[in-house]
Amino acid sequence: MPDRIYLDHAATTPVDPRVLAAMIPYYQNAWGNPSGIYMEAQRARRGLDEAREQVAGLLECLPAEIIFTSGGTESDNLALRGALASRSELGRHVISTPIEHHAVLHTLEAIKRAGCDVTLIPVDSEGFVEPAAVQAALREDTALVTIMAANNEVGTLQPIAEIARAVKERNPHTLVHTDAVQAAGVLDIRPDILGVDLISLTAHKIYGPKGIGLLYVRRRTELEPQILGGSQERERRAGTENVAGAVAFATALELAIREREQHSDHVRRLRDNLWLDLRERIDGLHLNGPVDFDRRLPNNLSLCFSGVEGESILLQLDMAGIAASSGSACSTGSTEPSHVLTAMGVDSDLAHAAVRLSFGAENDDSHVDRVAAELPQVIDRLRSLSPVA
Repeated sequence: MPDRIYLDHAATTPVDPRVLAAMIPYYQNAWGNPSGIYMEAQRARRGLDEAREQVAGLLECLPAEIIFTSGGTESDNLALRGALASRSELGRHVISTPIEHHAVLHTLEAIKRAGCDVTLIPVDSEGFVEPAAVQAALREDTALVTIMAANNEVGTLQPIAEIARAVKERNPHTLVHTDAVQAAGVLDIRPDILGVDLISLTAHKIYGPKGIGLLYVRRRTELEPQILGGSQERERRAGTENVAGAVAFATALELAIREREQHSDHVRRLRDNLWLDLRERIDGLHLNGPVDFDRRLPNNLSLCFSGVEGESILLQLDMAGIAASSGSACSTGSTEPSHVLTAMGVDSDLAHAAVRLSFGAENDDSHVDRVAAELPQVIDRLRSLSPVA
């Protein structure tokens, strides 16, 4: 539907044609099981090995430090569960924040039920956590700190390198993990730059396919596998590898890093122009997340509108040909306000009126103009129907 406008790139992105072209040979010609010793298998093995080496080169790490997974959620689970299971003698205390993706928060809940102690460091009204607060919460038995690099709902860019330094200064044995799913293609996510031990990434946020992710695991970091049944990925993640996905991920990551500045400038300009238009046209408009736009994802605009429900706004926008979301794409169907917004101190009623607009490569100025014209009409119409507006 060419007349539709897609503004939910934080949820997923379309596959770049260049990425798709890199995948196709591994469905048509090199489709063998890479664990075999015959020619068909070895073609697939070469593709997998080259993809791993390509990713390692981009991240400036060792190929052995890359574990291919099914996506960001599995990578988060493997990082948290695998690291804790292999380090139980060093401690069972974990530090995180209340605004993490549910892939982390739900895993922390399970870990807590299993006997671990979890400390969630509060964030401020813009979603930031202070490195000093993380350092102050460290204990001798703190095995892991996990804090996301960029928030998927409000776009807050955490000072991960500062946090990692603060942690290592106090307790060099504590592992630091970051969910960088939203940060790839926006930030410099090289492990030595961030100073972390584990990094979760996924392809479908950077114009790659769904179903393929990775976990970077720093050399000599022990990690107990969570999926058993084979010796793949150096016995850290069993299961026949998704070779086409790995090749696609490597291609998407290379493009994202190579085109990072150009892409960021493009979506930032569109985001900023829309914000300037909307704040002039809509009363009762609230910006969620950092007011300093340099400290948030360049494509992210998270807003609340007093006197209306976010779900109603999204339905009206969809009918007008505009796709947006209320925040996390993984919480569809929930009647509760966003856990991110409530942790930031946003009033519950206002949090129910949240809308996230996230731009991508295919958006242009005409999309900004159309949304800037349509959204105020949607808000006015809904407020006129609301008994509490």
